[in-house]
Amino acid sequence: MSKQWWKEAVVYQIYPRSFMDSNGDGVGDIKGIISKLDYLKLLGVDVVWLSPVYESPNDDNGYDISDYRRIMSEFGTMEDWELLRDEMHKRGIKIVMDLVVNHSSDEHAWFVESRKSKDNPYRDYYIWREGNDGREPNNWESVFSGSAWQYAEETGEYYLHLFSKKQPDLNWENPELRNEIYDMMNFWLENGIDGFRMDVINFISKAPGLPDAPNPEGKKYASGHEYFMNGPRIHEFLQEMNELVLDGKDVMTVGEMPGVSPDEAQLYTGEDRKELNMVFQFEHMDVDSGELGKWDLIPFDLKKLKKILTKWQTGLNGQGWNSLYWNNHDQPRVVSRFGNDGEHRVISAKLLGTLLHMMQGTPYIYQGEELGMTNVRFASIDEYKDIETLNMFKEKIAEGVDEREIMKSIYAKGRDNARTPMQWDSSEHAGFTEGTPWIAVNPNYQEINAEKAMEDPNSVFHYYRKLISTRKEHDIIPYGSFELLYEDDDSIYSYVRRYNGEALLVIGNVSNEGRTFIKPDHIQVNEDQKQLLISNYEVDERENVEQIELKPWEARVYKYSI
Repeated sequence: MSKQWWKEAVVYQIYPRSFMDSNGDGVGDIKGIISKLDYLKLLGVDVVWLSPVYESPNDDNGYDISDYRRIMSEFGTMEDWELLRDEMHKRGIKIVMDLVVNHSSDEHAWFVESRKSKDNPYRDYYIWREGNDGREPNNWESVFSGSAWQYAEETGEYYLHLFSKKQPDLNWENPELRNEIYDMMNFWLENGIDGFRMDVINFISKAPGLPDAPNPEGKKYASGHEYFMNGPRIHEFLQEMNELVLDGKDVMTVGEMPGVSPDEAQLYTGEDRKELNMVFQFEHMDVDSGELGKWDLIPFDLKKLKKILTKWQTGLNGQGWNSLYWNNHDQPRVVSRFGNDGEHRVISAKLLGTLLHMMQGTPYIYQGEELGMTNVRFASIDEYKDIETLNMFKEKIAEGVDEREIMKSIYAKGRDNARTPMQWDSSEHAGFTEGTPWIAVNPNYQEINAEKAMEDPNSVFHYYRKLISTRKEHDIIPYGSFELLYEDDDSIYSYVRRYNGEALLVIGNVSNEGRTFIKPDHIQVNEDQKQLLISNYEVDERENVEQIELKPWEARVYKYSI
């Protein structure tokens, strides 16, 4: 396995709208980010993934782009962005930009032209079809619910939108469109960025003919995933992109790929394949989702989570590369989801960080995760802003579902859990803005904020600093192999990493109760030579690892020779 800087890096995701507001309009902006770069430097991260800051009507908070080469005025100017890039680079932090090219905004100049007439030169930049006996061209359902097709009166045809109707899908079958995208990517690389995080990039190749999806339940619309995830030309498109844009450049590329398997991820990220550096996949994010999808809540099952993560650790070892994450702008806060955000908030946040950061792959920290920020419970649906959440609420109410049940799902899984403003201090609006924030601040900000965390040596923040620095000091963490221990235990999460004559023993108790760890016989640890790398409780280093009485949510990592 080759060594690469992006395998050893730790990435921090910034969701600009919610990070820091510099001008009092209630919306985070680029100057706000610049003002907090020393905070990121102190944390120790190597890369910032910046969620979209491009021109956008904001139907999906910037993931609907109307101009790929301009900065949204709410966030600032191109000059502000250039200063941000320079200030990051001065501090040794790389900048990775979001690339959203499965779809654009319906306000993008290409689409404005495309919808004018069937013979417009830009018509074929998007996916247009005639109706099917007065209905949509097929039965595909949008990710944001409802039909994936929108009728346009100008030409009497429908366009495909796998997301919002204001996010028409781009037609990657058109080589002119692809060249426009490659040209735009080169524009940003020439402007000094260090890579791309590619939004739902495995959706860009659709099955020929766009057939109806199987619909055994007879619903009005059905998921067409098998016809647009990992489609027939996806590898061809990514290899072409690599050849025309990425080849020979020392940049980081990560593809967000819902529904990808480890075998498919080997194809996307194998070093001889010339496609992408790593995937961002979601299998572990469905561990608490029922058969009906993310809003269908089922209890958290640690054994199931361990099985999924082990499959990825072993499936990509030496074959490809994975992203490690618990949180992002689309996911609820992990300490509320898999941890205990009450009495054991700090200790369980540290445990979850330990279990993730000690694995193979590139770790991602989402803003506020390093503080142990939690989910939010707004009293009314009127306080929520996310299009996916609002569409689901409307649909469920129309179906007669009890409002309290719907809100329970939103409290657990809604994307706005991740989008409440970053909690900087205990002043009004958590120091995020002097104005009215675009979405309300989590009321617990006086207890949970960066100022308090930086002053407390036992905070989640300082623990994450140690996780990051520990990773950089030991090659075994990015590069070692993986063996799961305690496979069938529903509380203990333990594994061994091995590399170049060294081993790590990682032990975690994922529960509110004390638990006993008994070291399996085949794990041979020389007690005199072992080193405790990190723990979230005070531990006597001389304690024998043959049997350990673990406290609630306790985590330990030992290094030893083999």
